[in-house]
Amino acid sequence: MDFDFNYLLAQWPALLDGVLMTLRVSLLAIAFSLIIGILGGAARAMRIPVLAQIVALYVELIRNTPILVQLFFIFYGLPAVGLELSLFWSGVFCLSLWAGAYQVENMRGGLATVEHKMREASLALSLKPHQYLCLVALPIAFRTSLPSVLNTAISLLKNSSYLQAIGLAELTFVAVDRIATDFRAIEMFSAICVMYLALVAMLALLTGRLSAHLQRPFRH
Repeated sequence: MDFDFNYLLAQWPALLDGVLMTLRVSLLAIAFSLIIGILGGAARAMRIPVLAQIVALYVELIRNTPILVQLFFIFYGLPAVGLELSLFWSGVFCLSLWAGAYQVENMRGGLATVEHKMREASLALSLKPHQYLCLVALPIAFRTSLPSVLNTAISLLKNSSYLQAIGLAELTFVAVDRIATDFRAIEMFSAICVMYLALVAMLALLTGRLSAHLQRPFRH
């Protein structure tokens, strides 16, 4: 079968809608997963009784079960107990929980790199524990763990393709739907491969600029 560029041009509006949906879901999930990671990482690093154990159990549960199973549980299982989410928010919730577990470990690792003397200096300045955490430890930890945070964000972006399994019209769903009707698999899969590469490159570029900005005061 010949590669048909005209077909791709005709499908561009639908693919663009899929890209926009992928971005909406992924960006929201990245933001929520970072919040989970910061709070959970702090709870584990500070060894808060009970809460640290709950976070550890959550991390192990998410990291040791397939994301597709988690997605089906959220979309098909939660309505059985009275909690029904839309397609969009089911996707955001699933991706946030999945990436949040990895971000917890990323932030916990970053907090572990903060030198003990920083805590001693904070105590000498009469900073309270939450002030030390917010003003000293977390900024250092975030700068240190930024590469691993980026890797998790990229994985989240790619894993958004799983949401086509519940019918959310993101990029992969659009491609598979067109293939089912038009049988132009090579064109559609080639197009979404390029689009995912572009999205990942854009995310890496933005994070690289953020990292350079955060590292600027420490270059000299």
